[in-house]
Amino acid sequence: MSLKFKNKNHERALQNNSPSSSSQSFEEDAYLKVIEGIKKTYKQKIKPLEVTYNFEGFHSAPLTDSDIEAKPIVLLIGQYSTGKTTFIRYLLDKSYPGEHIGVEPTTDRFVSVMHGNEERVIPGNAAAVNQELPFRGLNRFGQAFLSRFQVSQTNSPVLENMTIIDTPGILAGDKQLTERGYDFTQVIEWFAERADLILLMFDSHKLDISNEFKLAIHSLRGHEEKVRVLLNKSDMVNQQQLMRVYGAMMWSLGKVVQTPEVMRVYLSSFWTEKPPNCFEDCRELIEAESKDLLRDLKELRRNAAIRKINEIVKRARLARVHALIISHLKKEMPSMFGKKKKQEALLNNLAQEFVKIQQKYHLPAGDFPNPERFKQNLALYDMDKFKSLKDELLEKVDEALANDLPRLMSQFPTANPELEQSQKNPFQEMQSIPGELPPSYWHFSSIDKSAYLPRFHQLGPRDGKVSGADVKPVLVESGLMNDQLAHIWRLSDFDNDGYMDIDEFCIAMHLIKAVQNGAQLPEKLPATLMPNRKF
Repeated sequence: MSLKFKNKNHERALQNNSPSSSSQSFEEDAYLKVIEGIKKTYKQKIKPLEVTYNFEGFHSAPLTDSDIEAKPIVLLIGQYSTGKTTFIRYLLDKSYPGEHIGVEPTTDRFVSVMHGNEERVIPGNAAAVNQELPFRGLNRFGQAFLSRFQVSQTNSPVLENMTIIDTPGILAGDKQLTERGYDFTQVIEWFAERADLILLMFDSHKLDISNEFKLAIHSLRGHEEKVRVLLNKSDMVNQQQLMRVYGAMMWSLGKVVQTPEVMRVYLSSFWTEKPPNCFEDCRELIEAESKDLLRDLKELRRNAAIRKINEIVKRARLARVHALIISHLKKEMPSMFGKKKKQEALLNNLAQEFVKIQQKYHLPAGDFPNPERFKQNLALYDMDKFKSLKDELLEKVDEALANDLPRLMSQFPTANPELEQSQKNPFQEMQSIPGELPPSYWHFSSIDKSAYLPRFHQLGPRDGKVSGADVKPVLVESGLMNDQLAHIWRLSDFDNDGYMDIDEFCIAMHLIKAVQNGAQLPEKLPATLMPNRKF
């Protein structure tokens, strides 16, 4: 599956020459229009409520334009050596500044991998004050964290449509007793609130969930719809072992994730260089699962506006409840004497006060924050100085929830389902021009791998590959000229290593069939004929 992302300026430059470019430009314009609407609604109707009732002191700082305009964020969480950094390198098909890969905890910091025209690293303190970056809210975690945060910018088409957050490997055993110097779970929670997709990464040989990992997963509560589980390095065990590993991982997760729904799990294996001792008996399953994950990543941009509206709705509901709590506590305080005693009583009975507010305003219990955490923040303030309830501020938020945000949802164009190549032209089967093959023939999905697989295994592949000398007799059987076969080899051996894996072998046989049907070979292998491995 190709996930080639185009530069916005390039799209606009071509919009008059191509219907597809015009369609992309229209969708981009619709997206920007929705984002502008979100910013306007938030600034005028939600932010005033947050500021009046000190939402920042209990939850998070007011959103900036850069927060709302930010590209979709993918957050990677997992224990050390589960392949988080390697996964990023696989997606980008290149290294990025500050990358470090190893079997021990090598990524000792939070790294935001973003698009940039130049390769550079922006230190955490500089990134947190940069108005063009969506990280100003990280200042609340102080110098201890910012010294362990950096932005790595690299020129990659993949990053034009997403930002990837690489996190330090979560510690296990005695290592988790090491003091990081900052609250790791609170930082994870901050990123989770802003992420569009959260990937929990496991290794087929590393399924235990340490206390720190458990706390990190608990901090994702309220964001379950974003969480996916990635069982990486699935080809390092055979088929029978993989079933047992999958069951053990789900059992471990079941004890930590307190939800009745089953999380979506991807069985995958993302290598920059495939090791020689991997198993091939589940290769088709692993490739299909990896393809599903890459499709989810591809659709992040398309669904970004809807997700941003969803996050603003969640934030507005939380801010509304927060305002009711703060104004209720203010109202309960005496006007003259006994203020300190009353504040202590309210703190000790905070859960009961939540119930009173819930019953008075007919609110669902799920909209209320955790009483214990709220109590810790509340103890730092003088309740007598809180603001009384202002109905006009609540009315603005209610109007945003009832009218403005639903209207923005309806403005964004719905996407058509992705069609198979054979379905894209209803008259394709009727075309029969001599010497000309249908366009779908030049797509990897049209290759009948099952027809070529037995012959490939007869050649005795070693580490999943066969040499040119072993493949030569099979290609010669086609009866084609030597220069034609040489050209087919150059096209098929796209990694130019002198060997063929199953994908390259199938492409070669597919090209031979094309020549036998009278087609002219291209000078370069079409991108659509590349196997479904990467973006």
